[in-house]
Amino acid sequence: MPYTKVLIHFIWSTKNREHLISNELKPLLLQHIKENSIKKGIFIDTLNCVSDHIHLLVSLGTEQTIAKTAMLIKGESSFWVNKQQILKHKFEWQDEYIALSVNYSAIDIVRAYISNQKEHHKKTTFSMEYEEFLKENDLHTILAKANSESVNRSTT
Repeated sequence: MPYTKVLIHFIWSTKNREHLISNELKPLLLQHIKENSIKKGIFIDTLNCVSDHIHLLVSLGTEQTIAKTAMLIKGESSFWVNKQQILKHKFEWQDEYIALSVNYSAIDIVRAYISNQKEHHKKTTFSMEYEEFLKENDLHTILAKANSESVNRSTT
């Protein structure tokens, strides 16, 4: 039997970064994501959200991939919100997401960061936070290279 400990910090926003997660929706959404993840065998260590995005710290199982885990949580939770008709508009998550590996020695720092989102966003916007994550993790370089390769493929 394999033993693994792969921690991933996921971040994704609502479609177009709209402020759709109300104070009424937030506890229902977080509880539903927790319960559904248990059913799907996804272990969520910590999660929290504000009006326009969510953070999750997930421990991946041996058969789970980052993409599949994000897809399962995002797809099912948006379906559930719409089925409950809590909002007047359609609820959607943005297609893109950030997924960062977390060293076990930093787990308490990441947990605190996720838990303190309300306080954190009194000082900074999600757009600023998102850009900071991209820069700190050199994701801008990866995105630029991917965009360049995409353009090159379409012109050949």
